[in-house]
Amino acid sequence: MAFRRAAVSCVLRAVLGTLCRVDSGGFKETLSKNGPMLVAFNHVNFLEVPMLVAYSHPLKVTGLAKSETWRNPVFAFLFDTYRAIPIERGRAFAGAFRRVREAMDDGFFMCVAPEGRRSGDGVLGEGKPGIIRLAMEAGAPILPVAHYGGERIWENIRRFRRTDFSLRVGRPFRIRFDGSPGREERAEIMAEIMGRMAALLPEHMRGVHAERAGRECRHLEFLP
Repeated sequence: MAFRRAAVSCVLRAVLGTLCRVDSGGFKETLSKNGPMLVAFNHVNFLEVPMLVAYSHPLKVTGLAKSETWRNPVFAFLFDTYRAIPIERGRAFAGAFRRVREAMDDGFFMCVAPEGRRSGDGVLGEGKPGIIRLAMEAGAPILPVAHYGGERIWENIRRFRRTDFSLRVGRPFRIRFDGSPGREERAEIMAEIMGRMAALLPEHMRGVHAERAGRECRHLEFLP
């Protein structure tokens, strides 16, 4: 599987490098300085997941994906190659959480899109609190990552232009909370996480999180 992952990453990087001018923002270098963690990224379109795995190789990076994606044989091949974990909307995530912990114990970085759905235009949307439970149950730090430029990929393809794709990486942090947070506390923690992601984006893409960008955080403990 390691050889297959290396071969696919090489192909992805060649294709992505043809379509885009990529500024990886030190993404792989940041991962390599840390142990396995959750990578929280903004969900715009199909482009960011191939970017994250291709530009982090040879580090082991995987993520969560909706189970119906496996119905497409191409996506099924790619997601199986990178050991992606299927989740079913509207159902308990207990099994997925267990597989996340197992993957991280095996040295994988776990990519999670807190928004849950694609924005299309790149404007950061509301986050869902599943990442809080993941981080607290796995005892894992979170690395905020944001990207922009890829929202113009189809427009640029139609015009035979390459797309400028930029990755920006923030400071990793842990959630600092004793016990199990209630609804209000989860909302506060989620606002702080999304604020850290928003701070990495251009101002016009921060959406509802613009006021939180760069503000002091009560519930996040930043790592060196």
